[in-house]
Amino acid sequence: MPISVWGLAIAQALLTTGNILLVAVSALIGKQLASHPALITFPVAMQFLGLIMATLPAAHLMHKMGRKVGFILGNCIGLVGTWVALQGLEANSLMHFACGTFLIGMAIGTGQQYRFAALDVCSVEQRPRAISMVMAGGVLAAILGPNLAIWSRQWYDGNAFVGAFYGLFVIYVLALLLISSLPLAAPLKTTSQQVARSYAELFKQPLLVAAMASGAIGYAVMVLLMTATPIAMQHDDFPFSNIAWVIQWHVLGMYVPSFFTGRLIRRYSSRRVILWGCAVLALCVLVNVLGNSYWHYFIGLILLGIGWNFTFIGATHLLTFTYEPAEQGKVQGINEFMVFTAAALGSLLAGVGVDKLGWAWLNIASLPPIIIVAWWISRLADQRARVSVKN
Repeated sequence: MPISVWGLAIAQALLTTGNILLVAVSALIGKQLASHPALITFPVAMQFLGLIMATLPAAHLMHKMGRKVGFILGNCIGLVGTWVALQGLEANSLMHFACGTFLIGMAIGTGQQYRFAALDVCSVEQRPRAISMVMAGGVLAAILGPNLAIWSRQWYDGNAFVGAFYGLFVIYVLALLLISSLPLAAPLKTTSQQVARSYAELFKQPLLVAAMASGAIGYAVMVLLMTATPIAMQHDDFPFSNIAWVIQWHVLGMYVPSFFTGRLIRRYSSRRVILWGCAVLALCVLVNVLGNSYWHYFIGLILLGIGWNFTFIGATHLLTFTYEPAEQGKVQGINEFMVFTAAALGSLLAGVGVDKLGWAWLNIASLPPIIIVAWWISRLADQRARVSVKN
């Protein structure tokens, strides 16, 4: 496996560490600063809005100027966003803090291309393993992120959450140094014969629609329940350390399967792995509905992570068979836009969902989209034949 893939896995670990840190504290900061329950997850929603707005421009920029330029720019935006969020915390301003999370979201949106960058330096046969390796970087993040959220509470006396953003600043500096040193692929050169299809033509492919739907709905359900969990657990009087542990094991559930998801895809097909992911997400909902003890949250969130891993990595691999080189930036960009628009909607609904519906009914409400994806994917032909032809 090329050294760049290993470097991108570390970069993914740093990115995900920062993301987990934000998940652990952003909703609680929103609760501290918000004047209305509906605004509790406003900073998280702004983070996803920034992520969404960055996806298409980042994909097209990297297609023309290369991955390295895009990733360096993204990390610089992350540094600025962290500083702005810190100013918002100091001023006890929800809007100011949300502006910072918006910029951080733009940095995260750019970093989401790490898994696609790994594909640039691999053969077709290595793609499932490369995607899995980069995503497996999140295992390190699962250990660092929640612990950093706990440790950082002691770093600054005035506000328990300020230290987390100093930690986030260091993460973006490390990622910037790492990306600057990696030998990433040069921008793709296309000939005049390679004409990119229009979006209308691309979306005539059932495979493309299914891949995007799987990634978007799997991510939306995961973000909805993950973002709602700290709020629900705090409502049930669990201490912050318990919340952080649940999030940590959830993230382990998200990324540990990455060590074998690629092999499962090559053996059984992306389609079947996505269906397994939908089944695990449904099982997560069942566990969450059955009770609100610590172990219900703990087991439910692990299952949530595994279900996301199967649907997201399966969808990412499925997507690679829907475009030609000249269409790479276009398809990858619109995919990220769709996926993280759905995720933003999930984060926006999390706070008001817990407030208006309660934890159990919020989980039940997430079932219909899971069922829709499972039905949609089940109608596709087995993808092993298609992969074999493409190889």
